[in-house]
Amino acid sequence: MSGAESAFPVVLFVAVMLVVAAVIDGWKLKVPNWLTFPFVITGWAYHLATGGLHGLGSSLLGTGLGLGLLLVPYVVGGMGAGDVKLFAGVGSWMGAAVTWGAFCVSTVIGGVLAIGLVAYHSLRARDWGVLWRNWARFQMVSVELATIRNPGQLAELAAARKPSAMLLPYGIPLAIGTIGYMFWAGLL
Repeated sequence: MSGAESAFPVVLFVAVMLVVAAVIDGWKLKVPNWLTFPFVITGWAYHLATGGLHGLGSSLLGTGLGLGLLLVPYVVGGMGAGDVKLFAGVGSWMGAAVTWGAFCVSTVIGGVLAIGLVAYHSLRARDWGVLWRNWARFQMVSVELATIRNPGQLAELAAARKPSAMLLPYGIPLAIGTIGYMFWAGLL
């Protein structure tokens, strides 16, 4: 993006797409392909049209970074494929630098929301065991990530845990974190 005036409509479009994705994810626990694929592809097309091959290259780099940053959490069952594709869309439109900053903020937001979700369920059930079971699950996943080098085995373990897992629609922290980062960076 060359100037602040030309960047604002792009940033606004990305923010709107993130809000739509977050609402759908919160409602259906899924970010649909009909949203993510066009989001990625139109980012490539926009940057090719406005910046030529250099613009497309920057968009592809951002897409790759968005995919790469969320690939491990996806493989270990920490999020769905729609979340990964959504963040690839952020990368395709915003480029690598904004994608990295948005990832950092979204990770913190996701952690805070996950802790809040567990605490809420513990209080609602009046059962602190919910908190301790989730803490034990977190520790187990951390040990698995540190010791198991086979992505297929990690994916199998994650799939086995999924039916009993407390799910956080990660499109919500991605939207809050990315939009928050764009505000902080002066893009919105």
